[in-house]
Amino acid sequence: MKLKSFIVTFGLFILTNLIGYVFTIPTLMFHYEYTDNTNGFFITTGSLVPIIIGLVISFISERIYIYKHRQKLG
Repeated sequence: MKLKSFIVTFGLFILTNLIGYVFTIPTLMFHYEYTDNTNGFFITTGSLVPIIIGLVISFISERIYIYKHRQKLG
């Protein structure tokens, strides 16, 4: 049961982090780059938003998975 729970939560965590890259949403992308060629300005940053969203969704899905698994057993 622990392996299945880990696979479900980790899969959802990865899925939520990839949504930013698939739909090119800068706020949801873990790695964001900005380049201003006229002034030679380059900045790169990492966003914590997809990590937080992924962890919240993983936590909720794990609770749902455990709840449904307990209903099957008992």
